[in-house]
Amino acid sequence: MALGTTGLKHWAALLLPVMRTVDRPAILILGGGLIGLAIAHQLARRGQAVTVLSRRRSEAAGFVAAGMLAPHAEALAGEQLTLGQASLARIPTWVEQIEADSGLPCGLRPCGIVVPFATATERDAYPTAAWGEALERTDLEREVPGIGPSWQAGLLFAQDGQIDNRRRLMRALERACAGLGVAFEEGTEVLALERSAAGELQGVRLRRADGEELCLAADRAVLACGAWSARLLPQLPVFPVKGQMLSLQGPIGALNRVVFGPGTYLVPRDDGLLVVGATSEPEAGFGEGLTPAGQRQLQAGISALLPAACRWPPMERWWGFRPCTPDEGPLLGESPVPGLWLACGHHRNGVLLAAITAGLLADALAGGRDAETTRWLAAFSWRRFQG
Repeated sequence: MALGTTGLKHWAALLLPVMRTVDRPAILILGGGLIGLAIAHQLARRGQAVTVLSRRRSEAAGFVAAGMLAPHAEALAGEQLTLGQASLARIPTWVEQIEADSGLPCGLRPCGIVVPFATATERDAYPTAAWGEALERTDLEREVPGIGPSWQAGLLFAQDGQIDNRRRLMRALERACAGLGVAFEEGTEVLALERSAAGELQGVRLRRADGEELCLAADRAVLACGAWSARLLPQLPVFPVKGQMLSLQGPIGALNRVVFGPGTYLVPRDDGLLVVGATSEPEAGFGEGLTPAGQRQLQAGISALLPAACRWPPMERWWGFRPCTPDEGPLLGESPVPGLWLACGHHRNGVLLAAITAGLLADALAGGRDAETTRWLAAFSWRRFQG
């Protein structure tokens, strides 16, 4: 995104040959994906100066995820379920703010999610069954017309839903941030953290798109680099889990509920596009590209869940990298480096948790921390993996 004259002067004042500033610099957001943009937006709404550094936003998990809002369908447990439920409750207001600031729709659809099962016994043993409506075969056929014959029971989580993150939410967030004065530096790779003798954050060393390397002064920054976060802070237990996806163009209204099957999910957009995901390939590391095995897995899932969709024309095929931690929960709050804050490791639930993550980090950085913020930042601190 191009910077105006004021933005260029602002950058010129910060790009110093030595780490020295007169005025306190902007809060840096390291990563321009969904989580980074969501935090930048909330900080800007609180009157903070913010700069987003992004190597290549198209590689961010927010651009490749299906956009499910599914703490119950995903069968989250413990504090992760409670956090997911709290974020789900915030999403309508959060989306209203983004739409008001951007003038663009985000594609929020509280459409409900159906989880199918081969037997009622499996359904009743599902960890989040108490939050869903039990379905028999006839109910399944009503909620998901054309569902495959092997599914005899199900759960409807009417409170879960989806948002069109790839085509609408990310674009709306970008425009909302720009409208609130957030500065962007696209094509910029953060190479290292700069620290003072006492170990506090002093800035970042980066390489710009034209190859120039320099230091950018900062005493506050948010690490939101997704699956790449541990490259800047190796103490963090964040690693990539590759996922492949595809989309089909179906008839409008052919499927109204999200279908969350074992190993495959179907997410229908309001224009008939069907997003299909996703493989889970921790062994792939950062290996890019589609694989025949991964695409066959998705096709088999479509055939089992909704056989008629096998005849729908394919639209896109893509892949991405989930940022995972050993317990699949995010890392939020303070980091081992004073001044550097964490917002990474969201695994499969970055879209779901974006609203609460943005609110918690913005509250903490803007001085509005309350008891709820303190509780969540403690529960998902990086320190839980120590010892």
